[in-house]
Amino acid sequence: MDKKATGIVAYISLIGWLIAFFAGDKEGAKFHLNQSLVLIIGNVVVGILGVVPIVKYVAGILGLFLVVCWFIGLIAACKGEEKEIPLIGGIKILK
Repeated sequence: MDKKATGIVAYISLIGWLIAFFAGDKEGAKFHLNQSLVLIIGNVVVGILGVVPIVKYVAGILGLFLVVCWFIGLIAACKGEEKEIPLIGGIKILK
């Protein structure tokens, strides 16, 4: 896969991220792989927080924020741009 396709597939799901990581252009799409991984980890955290009754509504708002960030990242990957997602885009997991 080329850089653009790898970036798009990385945003699809955890399975898409794994496919993009192992079969795609890692160096070319490292930015989108990192952004997508931050979103996946954020979704796991929001899912865990959603179980706690007191924090359920805050988790819902955070979940909505992550969906908006996901759209921003996916659109940027489709355009071939390296645009950071708001607030959490500066987190670097992959070096």
